[in-house]
Amino acid sequence: MESSGPSPTALNNFRVVYLITQMVGASIVILTGSWVGVHLGGLSWTSNPAVQFNWHPLLMSIGMIFLYGNSILVYRGFRYARKKPLKVTHAAIHGLAFVFTVIALVAAFDSHNLAKVPIPNMYTLHSWVGMAAVVLFGLQYLFGFVSYLFPGVRESLRATYMPVHVFFGVLGFVLAIAASLLGLLEKAIFSMPDYRYLPPQGVLVNMIGLLLVVYGGLVVFLVTDPMYKRKALPEDAMLLTHSPSSQ
Repeated sequence: MESSGPSPTALNNFRVVYLITQMVGASIVILTGSWVGVHLGGLSWTSNPAVQFNWHPLLMSIGMIFLYGNSILVYRGFRYARKKPLKVTHAAIHGLAFVFTVIALVAAFDSHNLAKVPIPNMYTLHSWVGMAAVVLFGLQYLFGFVSYLFPGVRESLRATYMPVHVFFGVLGFVLAIAASLLGLLEKAIFSMPDYRYLPPQGVLVNMIGLLLVVYGGLVVFLVTDPMYKRKALPEDAMLLTHSPSSQ
């Protein structure tokens, strides 16, 4: 449990950086949507497998990037809320991100398997890194749910597991950023024969990539800087004292 909070100056700095982080994350989703709609032919489902793929970058940018980043920031972004609602919110955002991720994966596999000439799956570095991020994300969600929302788990075990949960949560997010960058490059090379001449689509893709780096760096900074760690509230101690399953 946290024993002290940030100074007023540090808290103001946190709010500014947190707001910038949200703006950058939203920009990634908006620009990815623009890329899909303007340059990649919009959205479809199994009736047009080539276009169905476009759900993949769009939903991954929402789920594994924007929502994932916000989920791991929820304790610091809403530091004055009670801990149990924050846990539920953290789990709910993770769950929503997982739903988007599953649909995105289905779209990617369908676009390969249903093509007139089927395309092999899981042969690129992007697919390997991306699947590693998804598997780690899923395991984090499972073990985190059992450890912190399942009743009856001893507080000592939860406290022991917390550093592991935090580390692998951040690692999974970094892997998701890396997979997104690899996927952007892969799609740009496959879809733009003139990429070397930096057409408008190439500029847009490169801008999305730079924003991914900025967003990833900001999220990791905010979630790992001890200055911005959430201060424990009196209600947290009461919950810990009166309800062992509430933490």
